[in-house]
Amino acid sequence: MSMPQLLHNGGPSKPLMMFGSDGTGSLTSPVNPLGDVDRLLEDGSLDENVDSFLSQEDMDPRETMGRCIDASKGSGFSEVAKARASTGQVSCCHFSPDGKLLATGGHDKKAVLWFTDALNPKSTLEEHSMLITDVRFSPSMTRLATSSFDKTVRVWDADNPDYSLRTFTGHSASVKSLDFHSNKEDIVCSCDSDGEVRCWSINNGSCVTCVRVFSVCSPFSLPNISCLSRMFFYNALKRSPVIGILSSQGGATQLRYQPRQGKYLAAASEKMISILDAETLQVCRNALKGHIKNIESICWDAAGDYLASVSEDSVKVWSFTSGNDGECVNELNCSGNKFNSCVFHPNYPSLLVIGCYESLELWDIREKNTVTISNAHDGLIAALAASNASGLVASVSHDKLVKLWK
Repeated sequence: MSMPQLLHNGGPSKPLMMFGSDGTGSLTSPVNPLGDVDRLLEDGSLDENVDSFLSQEDMDPRETMGRCIDASKGSGFSEVAKARASTGQVSCCHFSPDGKLLATGGHDKKAVLWFTDALNPKSTLEEHSMLITDVRFSPSMTRLATSSFDKTVRVWDADNPDYSLRTFTGHSASVKSLDFHSNKEDIVCSCDSDGEVRCWSINNGSCVTCVRVFSVCSPFSLPNISCLSRMFFYNALKRSPVIGILSSQGGATQLRYQPRQGKYLAAASEKMISILDAETLQVCRNALKGHIKNIESICWDAAGDYLASVSEDSVKVWSFTSGNDGECVNELNCSGNKFNSCVFHPNYPSLLVIGCYESLELWDIREKNTVTISNAHDGLIAALAASNASGLVASVSHDKLVKLWK
């Protein structure tokens, strides 16, 4: 499915309509739900403290935004199913390639597989010892993978999920995100809060490539620069370091392989996105910069032509179409509620669905219109997923619910 030509936009899109149940718009401002919690690992107090540490976004300092109607009335995008997904906050979700299964994960350390036709649970995956940060299906097989604060990546067979097929260890910090290679079913990639990105071979059960991003004091004399951020590439088997390209000082937030072509791996870290070669993990494009605040989420469109990135105050769309090298082609600035997650609509490729606190923002990038679906959840919408096979959009929230939309 190709994306209609996007128009350049130097400012916020014009609001088209807003939805709310009580006739008044009410939006809020959550704080970052995944800050640096690795300090809690040192004294073993993460399990006791994680819920209180990550619950601040459920406070409700709201601003009045105008007249609204309920999300289910007349928006053309409505809830079709919902279920309680966890005993704790839900933080991630993803559809299987055929759209028949949905995986969710969160703070209760479990991943749940759901049948999407009626949103009934199929099975529960229980091996992680700390909260699950990300879950992804393979684009070509019945496998899925989960990452966790317990510093591991686990690979599962969706048809026989009683135990994991592989458990990958090697990260020295909490694993924040992971994804399967678009064209190589054997490869899964993960990133941690120390900025290390690792590629794993499922068949061999080993790490085959690693990239580390961190800050190093510079021995060179450069004007106004006392410390350089450098990226060191090394082969995980040979342990031979190679100096890479200037990059972010912070840990990676999320990574996603480019669909279809599978040429790039986008890795978000703080306020920028590194574009890596999917085969070598070497930086192959200029970093995507422009966000003022830290990036919370990234997603590709189904064709792999456009990449969207979300920080709490803005959404940016970057073009990788022919003749473009990651150019920012459109931007939406926050006008009240803070942004947190995003996914391209499966049936309307110019429509970006944005998750906020309790509400969804539907942004028509081509027409520069926005529609706000309020009362979508009772907490922060932590993650979104879309199924090209079924046309469904899934949302998960810190209100412990999973919902399907169409």
